[in-house]
This record gives sequence, C-alpha cells and structure tokens, in this order.
Amino acid sequence: MSQPSITAAEFGQLPDGQAVQLFTLTNGQGLEARISTYGGIVTHLLAPDKNGQPGDVVLGFDSVEGYLSEAYQEAGPYFGALIGRYGNRIREGRFSLDGQEYTLATNNGPNHLHGGLKGFDKVVWQAEVLVDPMPGLRLTYISANGEEGYPGTLTVSVVYMLTPDNGLRISYAATTDQATVLNLTNHSYFNLSAGASADVLGHELQLHAGRYTVVDDTLIPTGELRPVAGSPFDFSSPHAIGTRIGDVPGGYDHNWVLDGEDFRLVATAHEPTSGRTLEVYTDQPGVQFYSGNFLAGTLTGKHGTVYGKHAGFCLETQHFPDSPNQPEFTSTVLRPEELFSSVTEYRFGVKS
Repeated sequence: MSQPSITAAEFGQLPDGQAVQLFTLTNGQGLEARISTYGGIVTHLLAPDKNGQPGDVVLGFDSVEGYLSEAYQEAGPYFGALIGRYGNRIREGRFSLDGQEYTLATNNGPNHLHGGLKGFDKVVWQAEVLVDPMPGLRLTYISANGEEGYPGTLTVSVVYMLTPDNGLRISYAATTDQATVLNLTNHSYFNLSAGASADVLGHELQLHAGRYTVVDDTLIPTGELRPVAGSPFDFSSPHAIGTRIGDVPGGYDHNWVLDGEDFRLVATAHEPTSGRTLEVYTDQPGVQFYSGNFLAGTLTGKHGTVYGKHAGFCLETQHFPDSPNQPEFTSTVLRPEELFSSVTEYRFGVKS
C-alpha cells in the first residue's frame, strides 16, 4: 500500500469568480476521499470491494458546475454537503430563544430545511491542510449574525480525516458570540455497489435504534417517540432497505432515536454483490435515514450516471428535527461560553 497523502487541485469557480478547490485524501489502505471547499462536499469516496477493486460509493459530480446547475438547484438533494446552521427541518421556519422569536426561510413546503436558502452547503469554506496524526483537511466558515435569520456570529470548523482502518472521520466544532441553535451534519448519499446497481433497495441495513420520531405530513415531528418493533421502521436486525419501503408512504425520510450515548456504532450497511460494508459511528442522539425518495432522474452525475429514485441512501447523524420548538427533545442551543463538538465516522470494509 502507498503512504497516506493529501493533494489540492482546482475544481472550478463560482459565478462571482470565487475559486473552488478540491482536496484528495488517501489513507494508504485503499480509501480515497475528494472534498470540495464549496459546501464542504464529499464529491468522491473510493472504497475497495471484496476483490480489492476500488469503487466510488457516493453520489455527486465531477466538477463544481454540477452543483451549481439549475437542475441541481431545483432538485436540492444536497449531495455530500456540510449542512448548517440547522440540519433537517424547523416547523414553519420559526423558533423562540430566550424570549425572542426568530424567523427563517421556509424552503421546504411550510418549513425551514438545512439552513435555509444559502446554507453551509452553498458557501466556500476556508481550507487548511493537516498532517498529524493523519493527513486531514480542516474547513472553517464564519456565519455572520443574522445570516439566514439565525442569531449570533458562529464560527464553525470541520475536519475530514481518513483513518488507518478505512474510516472517513468528520469532526465538528463551533463557537458563537450569542445564543443560537445548531445542528450540523453531512449529507452524503451512499451506494455501496459503486453504481453497479441503479438503486439501493437491495442494500441490507441495520440501525441500533429502538424508537423513531413520528412525523406529520410535512415531516415535522409530532413529539411522539414510537417503538420501531413490529413496524416498517424496525431495522434492529439487518434486512434489505426495499423489504418494507412500500409500507412507508413516500419512503424513508425519518429520524431514528439512537440507542446508547457517547461515540458508538449506530448503523451498518452491506451490499451483497460487491461485499462492501459501511459502519457508522457517532456521538449524536439521532440519525436521519433517507432513502433517496425525491431523486427523479433529472440529474446526471459522475461517469454519466443518471440518479433515479433510491439511487443512494443517507445516514445523517444529528439532533432531532424541530428540536428548537420541542423542549422535550435534546437541546440544540449553543451559548457563548460553550464549545460545540461532535464526531461521526463512516467506516468501510468487506464481507463475503
């Protein structure tokens, strides 16, 4: 195997002339990640199959123009991007904090989604190359007070690093000068067949979660944390994503309440033909499992691949949707004297 490395290349530019870079990280064990300074997007993630052959296991584009196209903006899938300030939905784009009400964009039906009209997925992050203990990339963004309606100037730092055991580790940190709400995540879409299969319905998934957040018809939690047992949401033992998806109107786009605390294994996936496996570790309380329901064949990605319905699945580690309006959920408030920090790792392997 080769030595771990990190290199930089041009990835294009935005309409306003801002240059975008693409960093390539390798861990010397067969894992390779390419990350754009635009949106902190994981554009490519190459992992070996059971025969040792590398394949790209995430959806995306070969140039920044793909992420800027009108078709992509209209579809809004957030391929591989860093999401903030608040990942997932906030009911009617409103929340109160310390007696003050804040109004956000309603960019998902009646609700606020993934930080608003120009969330962290649509800004250029400042990049810094790290070398110890492994090559890594630190991305930093300062979100001004009032940006997208959120209070406080927020400084966010995200470190991408490849581990020796084929993990993509994402470490988040944030501070604020005024009380605000925060829910950071990554929105990668995985297809462990590396495009050999047009959909992920045959992937076997297991979630270490005994409950999920019941939602209304706009995907806002009702407040009920319902046991998964006996329902189509029960992934406590591995089974194919497609087995019960027909029993869930619209498909899976729900938050699971993860078992345990601290940094632990919360999900596993396996694609039988390639043999690739994915393990997800996090210290977050929830994970949004999304089965790519809104992909409609309108986007053509890498190698001319058309991304149709269920072409990829997401496991977005997070706090629960609409937490700022639901005091019984774990708080997402960040105050000036506090440091937000969180780690999620997507670890790849194989089994026959």
